[in-house]
Amino acid sequence: MELITLGVNHKTAPISLREKIAFNADQLEPALRDLVQHNLVREAAIVSTCNRTEVYCATADSNQVSKWLASFHGIDSVQLAPYVYTYPSDRAVTHVFRVASGLESMVVGEPQILGQLKQAVRSAEHAGTLGAVLHKLFQRSFSVAKEVRSHTEIGTSSVSMAAAAVRIAERIFPSITQQSILFIGAGEMIELCAAHFCGRSPKRVVFANRTLDRAFQLAQRFSGEAIGLQEIPTTLASHDVVVSCTASVLPLIGKGLVESAVRARRHRPILIIDLAVPRDVEPEVGQLEDVFLYTVDDLGKIVKEGVDLRRAAVAQAEKIIGRGVDEFMRWLLARDSVPTIKAFRAQAESVRLHELEKAMKALTKGSHPELVLEALSISLTNKFLHGPTHALNDVASEERDRLADMLSRLYFTDRRQ
Repeated sequence: MELITLGVNHKTAPISLREKIAFNADQLEPALRDLVQHNLVREAAIVSTCNRTEVYCATADSNQVSKWLASFHGIDSVQLAPYVYTYPSDRAVTHVFRVASGLESMVVGEPQILGQLKQAVRSAEHAGTLGAVLHKLFQRSFSVAKEVRSHTEIGTSSVSMAAAAVRIAERIFPSITQQSILFIGAGEMIELCAAHFCGRSPKRVVFANRTLDRAFQLAQRFSGEAIGLQEIPTTLASHDVVVSCTASVLPLIGKGLVESAVRARRHRPILIIDLAVPRDVEPEVGQLEDVFLYTVDDLGKIVKEGVDLRRAAVAQAEKIIGRGVDEFMRWLLARDSVPTIKAFRAQAESVRLHELEKAMKALTKGSHPELVLEALSISLTNKFLHGPTHALNDVASEERDRLADMLSRLYFTDRRQ
């Protein structure tokens, strides 16, 4: 089996496809168990964010994993295939390290992906699908990411998605201090957006969430109000900015609801920022007049306009990642040699015990100890050298020099003498 990374991201697939194969939190562990139980992979982890869905696994057939990904989400594998990338062996390791370090993010250097990878590891641990290879891979990726952030400037020039959302609002409205903002959801992205918006002192802040306790926690932190999701239809019209990021598999905000809100607002503009994948807002909402709808991909384009990342920082990060990949691949190759080493040591131990038993019998019969030791040393030497000597004498002439060089390396001899 080979270590692979397989998936789609914001570079290879549009949001309309990414949302179809996104995993919500409740799906992850059952999906991992399903993938392993079907004997497609030996161990697996899945990371699913608004920008990417990736499967990290050890498998003998990456095509079957791609087909499983499509089948699990009920889509045609032919439809998915053009957007999927598959990285084997050291390329898989390089990709994981780049992801952890923020080099593969929509906003280069953003730190959120590291937390998302750690959550993917926890999910795989709970599902029982995180084996020794993936455990080592992710732990090393976290170390590499820490080194990249500690020794380069790659994070200092990044612009977050939350900051980009504020920039959009400031383009549409004269001042955020006069606006009412509705946050739908209570995850990390909503918390980050709330921190950025509340730094501009908006007139009113409301948090809507399926679990009201979590909404109250955010409301208390940001001096806002808390409501349940069921209250959104009756309160939507009172908000100028709506920021949504939930794990819902179906849209929470439809075209009809927003049409009613716009009429109630007497066509005052409303900004809706949908950071969820799958999307929380029906795409048709963007066709309405007086409505400004931005998806996570739209924000990514705006972010890129403001990113002036130092090339030297990227080059430094690449060197750190390269060293990390080399170190991990050496560990992986050494791991592959373990069965051979065990077999070799077991055979040597068998020879040792056999010769020791012969020597002990000779001593019991009264043989002189020096003669017994001499015979033991000669016999052990002959037994251990029999295999290499026989192989060298029996090998074809075109391979003899290569084998002789290898034996010289193993036994630290100079064959030219």
